Amino acid sequence: MSTKIHTLVDGLGNPVRFILTGGNRHDLTEAPNLLKDLQVGAVIADKAFDSGDLLKLIAVMQAQAIIPPRATTRQPRPFDPHRYKARNVIERFFARIKQFRRIATRYDKLATRYGAFISIVAAYIWLA
Repeated sequence: MSTKIHTLVDGLGNPVRFILTGGNRHDLTEAPNLLKDLQVGAVIADKAFDSGDLLKLIAVMQAQAIIPPRATTRQPRPFDPHRYKARNVIERFFARIKQFRRIATRYDKLATRYGAFISIVAAYIWLA
């Protein structure tokens, strides 16, 4: 049994939203739920998020999709590699929350308790 934390962060690495799911869920399935009702200028994600449906959602939001095309894409679309370098912000966020042993090892049996502690850590990150 594992848990996956799907997170949306702002440009400074502060968490905006998160959703907990089972460890077998792909990140792409929760991306529309994380982006719902937000006004953003750009969405930066890795190749795993190169999906037509997600790209259409980002276009409807009038945001720029900074997602590199997969190698198997028939018609590669342009993307800005310099702006893509900012994707490390999400990686740094996860490294930061994993410093809290309770999150890294998932001692809590209930997802509600685990999610509550993630909320506490998110508030700490916002204040720090």
